[in-house]
Amino acid sequence: MNTSLSAIKWVRYVTAFVFITSGFIKVTGNGLGEYFTSLGIPNSITIMYVVAAIEIVCGILLVANRYVKYATLPLMGIIIAALLITKVPTLHAGFILFLFEARLDIVMLGLLFLLYNQYPRSSL
Repeated sequence: MNTSLSAIKWVRYVTAFVFITSGFIKVTGNGLGEYFTSLGIPNSITIMYVVAAIEIVCGILLVANRYVKYATLPLMGIIIAALLITKVPTLHAGFILFLFEARLDIVMLGLLFLLYNQYPRSSL
């Protein structure tokens, strides 16, 4: 029996860890509601809880290796929205600062894209 972890399993687990942790901190963390409100998003608290639920559920799907292709899509949407809402505004301070601020989002987007392309539609 092969019990070693393949690279793609590591990518799934690490990506899931980031999103599950992020979702739980949105639900339990202090101050994130105020941060979401400061972004000027309508119904920001509700949206924060919806985003948290999506992150947790999709993260669990990644860990369970179920519906991986489908689970990556809403997570990519969350990352793209986060980039547009929170990182693009830093462009006024310079491109290098933008890249620095967006580095983790860009890495997560890349990992999600890798997972999306790794799993064929037939495995859904």
